[in-house]
Amino acid sequence: MRQNPSFAMTDVTEMRRLIDAHPWVTIVSDTEAGLVASHYAVLLDPTRDDLTIVGHVGRPDDLIHGLGQSELLVIVQGPHGYISPGWYGDGPAVPTWNFVSVHLRGVPEILTSEENLEVLERLVDRFESGLPEPRPMWQAPNDEEFVRRLEKGTVGFRLTPTHVTAKRKLSQNRPDEVVDTIIDRLDAGASPYADPRLADEMRRSRDAMRRAREGQG
Repeated sequence: MRQNPSFAMTDVTEMRRLIDAHPWVTIVSDTEAGLVASHYAVLLDPTRDDLTIVGHVGRPDDLIHGLGQSELLVIVQGPHGYISPGWYGDGPAVPTWNFVSVHLRGVPEILTSEENLEVLERLVDRFESGLPEPRPMWQAPNDEEFVRRLEKGTVGFRLTPTHVTAKRKLSQNRPDEVVDTIIDRLDAGASPYADPRLADEMRRSRDAMRRAREGQG
């Protein structure tokens, strides 16, 4: 991902927030057979306060990716969407696409079976917790034999990235009044491109920039 200083995202807390809110990632490896991409859910490592993530792949994806043997790329995609030139005002303009994304690169560590079980349990708990009747991984009718057989079909990993590129392209190069208008359009349900999540990301970016300007004044 080409970086642009105007759109660079460097705050680790913000990157952790994005990863936590958007755990469905793309995993890319450059193998002898060519580029390979897979899609899995990941979690931030609860024992760390950096950008270390944990997750798993199903067999034989571990062999296809050469998991643990070479560097891979994990792409975290946050809210994104179309921005109409009509939202800029009356001057000349073309459309663009606003987005937030984090790229993590590094060589993953392969987890033990017990560590992988813990990650699988946390993944299930994470997504079941929002349901009215959550069903944890170890709850009946699942039994230990079933769960451990399930684990053997996966390979867990921990990735502490050695290279991070994060980008928040949210109309920071536009005047304040234009940014406010775009946020309003994204919040408006009448537009086919309305997306309150993208509007929220733009508010965070806008407010941070305004606080920084006030601090310099």
